[in-house]
Amino acid sequence: MTQERSVRRLVRRETHSSRAAASALTAAVIAVVFLWLALESLLALLGQNPVLASPGQLGQWLAGLPANTIPAGLAAAGAGLAILGLVLLGAALAGGRRHRRALHSDRSAVVADDEVIAAAVSRRAGLAAGLSPGQVTTTVSGRSVRVRVRPTSGLPVDREAVQAAVDGELRAYQLDRPVSPTVQIMREGALGQ
Repeated sequence: MTQERSVRRLVRRETHSSRAAASALTAAVIAVVFLWLALESLLALLGQNPVLASPGQLGQWLAGLPANTIPAGLAAAGAGLAILGLVLLGAALAGGRRHRRALHSDRSAVVADDEVIAAAVSRRAGLAAGLSPGQVTTTVSGRSVRVRVRPTSGLPVDREAVQAAVDGELRAYQLDRPVSPTVQIMREGALGQ
């Protein structure tokens, strides 16, 4: 395995969530159902009383189900099973993403949490605007970075300088998924900062 391929695998493992919990839960439910059916079959072979229903009783119940149930109930049960199937299929095929991003590096796999990126962008924007750390907040989501600047009362903030600082900071990271930064200057200022 080449180093580049190993790095890609490590990055994918760190940026995507595992489906192990959903798989284990589904397997456990199916195992319980099959163990119960095996127990009922064994009790029927030994001539013992069933725990819930014998295989013969289950067969009769299933055969009489269409005649004893209103069609809307059967349709609702079918729709519910179809939705459950689609949810399980979606969980199996869709890759869950963690709030992490890969940063470009020629030497190793570098993954940073969205909160770390947001803190660094806030710090850089605060330095560019000459503000204290509490006056700049940043939110990193899907494909956007939103920077909210709360200026000191009576002192203007150069929006272009803050935007350039934010753009430069994000460009330096060379993120694997591009993001579009927006800078919002709040109308009400902070007192005594």
